[in-house]
Amino acid sequence: MDEYLVPTAFGEDEFVEKKSRFIGRIWPVETEEEALQRIQEMKKKHYDATHNCWAYIIRDGAVRFSDDGEPGGTAGMPMLQVLQREALYNVVCVVTRYFGGILLGAGGLVRAYTRGAKIAVDAAGKSMKRVWTALYLPCPYAYYERVKLAVAAFDGLIRKTDYGAEIELEVLFPEGRTQAFLTHLQDMTSGTVEAMEIGQEYRAFPVAGPGRESP
Repeated sequence: MDEYLVPTAFGEDEFVEKKSRFIGRIWPVETEEEALQRIQEMKKKHYDATHNCWAYIIRDGAVRFSDDGEPGGTAGMPMLQVLQREALYNVVCVVTRYFGGILLGAGGLVRAYTRGAKIAVDAAGKSMKRVWTALYLPCPYAYYERVKLAVAAFDGLIRKTDYGAEIELEVLFPEGRTQAFLTHLQDMTSGTVEAMEIGQEYRAFPVAGPGRESP
């Protein structure tokens, strides 16, 4: 299965530029219909706004954007380019503007809508959707720190940690990295620590950093 980046969750942030208020929002979505629904929700919520500009990218190929009355090419396209640079799919972004009375000019608008989309992406976070292999890994305390470093080195995520007579870990690895980790684990512990595969999942996890505890 393909792997690709998606927003981790809904994200929102805002800023003021020359008295104009810009509110950037982003959502993970699965379909174009869901993206359009989010856009309509924002248009209703901010019916009194000067503009509700938007852009979305759906994995099946639907890519759309709108300047919503701003000069052509100054809003929707810059927002779309942010989503593309961030390599996001199944995503919709809406940037709402309340005009403050001072014209920003074409360049100023491009910068403002680019910033509006980027702060929304940063607020939402990014997750990688891919096939993960889940391992059950009972680990003696003496090896715990070394095992955590090894998980990081092989692009894994620690999903669950239970402390008892030993530390019981549930660890996820991207498809294709599991066997290399298991070989390294055996070498590192002289075969005293063994992991057992408990399944595979196709889902998204935050790319906050390999080897870190996943939510």
